[in-house]
Amino acid sequence: MNKWYINKGPDSDVVLSSRVRLARNFVKYPFPHKTTPEQQKQIIKDTKDALFKGNQQMAETFKYYDFVALDTIEKSVLVEKHVASKELLEGKRESGILLSSDEQISIMINEEDHLRIQCLATGMQLYETLEVCNNIDDLLSENIEFSWNDTIGYLTSCPTNIGTAIRASVMMHLPALVMTGYIKAVIEALGKLGLAVRGMYGENTEASGNMFQLSNQITLGKSEEDILLSIKNITTQIIEQERALRKQLLQQNKYELEDRIFRSFGILKNARIITTNECLKHLSDLRMGVDIGIIEDISIEDINEITLLVQPGSLQKKAKRTLNSNERDIVRAKIVRDMMNKQKYT
Repeated sequence: MNKWYINKGPDSDVVLSSRVRLARNFVKYPFPHKTTPEQQKQIIKDTKDALFKGNQQMAETFKYYDFVALDTIEKSVLVEKHVASKELLEGKRESGILLSSDEQISIMINEEDHLRIQCLATGMQLYETLEVCNNIDDLLSENIEFSWNDTIGYLTSCPTNIGTAIRASVMMHLPALVMTGYIKAVIEALGKLGLAVRGMYGENTEASGNMFQLSNQITLGKSEEDILLSIKNITTQIIEQERALRKQLLQQNKYELEDRIFRSFGILKNARIITTNECLKHLSDLRMGVDIGIIEDISIEDINEITLLVQPGSLQKKAKRTLNSNERDIVRAKIVRDMMNKQKYT
């Protein structure tokens, strides 16, 4: 069964994925940074009980991953799949995640808040991911009393999450905006509109492979619907700009664009050593080539799978051992060659 991140979705030529995350805290425990290890363990137990109690379907769908017991590679893989955060990976608390079998839904426990309920989907599917999160939230609320204020809304560790306590985001592939230099103006405009633009793995990460994460910064005083509508409207405008610029590049600089894409195609197919950033750069060119019809012999699904497999944690898991930087670059190149050449290109 393909995981959610392999498949295509609505507008997935520009929007790679959508995510909604809800922050929730128990009334009966202090915020995570004030909890004891015993309380942290009890929060984990209470959450599992609330999800599984009398619900066989949930028990069969979700698996619990104990972050204390996982090794560094396994933790890194979960972060690379976007089902766990870097903060959870680096935290010192008793923590873990409840993860659905398709890896689309995750419940992070004892991160910055007691719970982070998250749903991901390919393409532009913000409303669908919100519905899933709300269903999980409703189920947990039957057995857990969450911190709530009638005036403010949900109470969270970080003041920026107070209110609806929702973070909605889209991961966008914007090579044409980058190539034409318009991306800087777009990012500046988004900041003025109260939206954050980050890299592949959220805060303090680079926009590798021309991938940018767009999310709301304000939750207080706005409804979930208002937040999602704002992100959807702005994302729609960016989609239109990116598509128009791709068309313009193809019309005005056809040979230069084709040369760039086919050079990346050749490097990925033949490289013997390649870094993560270089690989993502060439995969970005290849993805655009597929989306605009220049490359026809590889699918977006294959590119999605390669993009995950070349990440440091995922390739070490595939190699079944810890690798140093140079070894990772060699293994990465072999993984890409194998996946590219299985297509039997001519």
